[in-house]
Amino acid sequence: MFDLIIRNGRIVDGSGLPAYLGDLGISNGRMTTVGPSLGHAEAARVIDASGRVVAPGFIDPHTHVDAQLCFDPYAFPTIEHGVTTVVTGNCSLSVAPLRAGQRDRFSRMFRLIEEMPQAAFDTGVDWRWGEGFGEMVDVVASDLSLNLGPLVGHSVLRLYVLGDDVRRAATPEEVRTMADVLRECLDGGALGLSTSFIDVEDDLTPVPCRWAESAELDALCAVLGERGRMLQVVHEFFDAGLTCTRIEQLGDLSRRHGIPTTLSPLFHSGSNPGAVHQVMEAVEREVATGARVWPQVQTRPIDISWTMDQRSLMFLVIPGWWSVLSLPDKDAKLAALTDPSSRAQLIAGLEAVGSAPGSTVKAENFVIRDVVLDRNRHLVGRTLADAAAERGCTAAEALLDLAVEEDLGTWFVRSDIGHVEAGPVGELLAHPLVHIGASDAGAHVGSFATYGDTGLLFSKFVREHSALTLEGRSEADRRRQRHLGARRPRSAAQRRPADVVVFDPETIDRGPEVASEDFPGDGHRWIRRSVGVEHVVVNGTETWNATDGYVPDARSGAVATR
Repeated sequence: MFDLIIRNGRIVDGSGLPAYLGDLGISNGRMTTVGPSLGHAEAARVIDASGRVVAPGFIDPHTHVDAQLCFDPYAFPTIEHGVTTVVTGNCSLSVAPLRAGQRDRFSRMFRLIEEMPQAAFDTGVDWRWGEGFGEMVDVVASDLSLNLGPLVGHSVLRLYVLGDDVRRAATPEEVRTMADVLRECLDGGALGLSTSFIDVEDDLTPVPCRWAESAELDALCAVLGERGRMLQVVHEFFDAGLTCTRIEQLGDLSRRHGIPTTLSPLFHSGSNPGAVHQVMEAVEREVATGARVWPQVQTRPIDISWTMDQRSLMFLVIPGWWSVLSLPDKDAKLAALTDPSSRAQLIAGLEAVGSAPGSTVKAENFVIRDVVLDRNRHLVGRTLADAAAERGCTAAEALLDLAVEEDLGTWFVRSDIGHVEAGPVGELLAHPLVHIGASDAGAHVGSFATYGDTGLLFSKFVREHSALTLEGRSEADRRRQRHLGARRPRSAAQRRPADVVVFDPETIDRGPEVASEDFPGDGHRWIRRSVGVEHVVVNGTETWNATDGYVPDARSGAVATR
């Protein structure tokens, strides 16, 4: 008697071998039988997967659902996209270890980098675990619907040991203390360490980890080597030369300490199409000498959505905008947007950036995502170029006018999924040294495509352009599981933890974009629902299905390192 049988599915088991028709039997949270047929075997629940693919659940290696998991065990809507394991604590930021007096500084840092409204963070994160990393993991894991691979953030580690005096090199004694604390974090469930070479605090100074000398990172990587854990870095992705130099550093750390390393994100750039080849050649050189260096590649372009009522890091590249959007209250911002001198400066800055070769920050291409006033409802989904033509002004003027008349409530979005260059991106995704994923889920909460990467991958790069096969996509997740160093294998072989997704290969896609109110704090959050995913099983428990949605009280999630 099985707990669950999935019958008549097209099984893609993560090995890279061809799919085959068969049944999957699950008992006590594990895959106990995989084969051509289970005959008349009985189960408490049976799923008919005829015409559907049955595969290991997907892994998202770069998320920021750290804060969200404090109030939402499902990491909505992650699971419904077939994701059964998330890696948190990326970009040098984890919600532990932190002393009570450091929480406000961390909150400001996290909210800026991940573009999360203060109300959502402060309402959701109640710090009920004290200070330690293991305590935090215990609390989150006690109410968890998917698997968790938590990284400990290097910036947080420095704050914990150095206090507020982080803008300097650590002393040898402080480095030894950080190494000891890192050991405690790894023993408490950390998958590894994350660091960043680009991020900034809310005053635009480098985050704490960027003040570390290379010897400090080396000492921490030695600890990772002791435990067989991984290093994640955010590299200078905007510069191919700097990225290649960083890859050489990662290769050195990987070889000397025997650790896997991963860098995120790696993008194909239409303005510099040769850059990604330069980067991958650097990766191949390091791997050829015994290093483990794995770039993470998103399936989508960087899509950023915003209102003029809050800051977005996109505005750092537009002269004059950051200072205005950093003003302390709405009235001050409205005054700046209507003052003739300030307004002229903002328009000139936006137009200057938009005229640069290869720029995607072009006001005429920005899309009006949502409006406050009924009289502007007809503009939703249209570009600022359309609005400008209707109003008899420039696109930059239309942006400011709409923002002012709607009391800064208008939502705009930059970029478009149609701009994905399927050939080069597909070639990159198919590379055997690439980790597919890095959704940034939980971050950039207005993002146009924070979720839905899995559907886009299958619809565009498997089904439409054949850049990947179903078997190749599943094998990529298996490779990632092994390379990340987690102890809980995910391949669909017998006796493995039963993390399974059942989906329709002909319809799986990015679903509709909706505004969700299911988050704490003020305002709404834009997310994408799933299409074509029909069942998601986490450690043997069906957690979501397309008919009933999220299964109440499904709490079978586990910590990947335990």
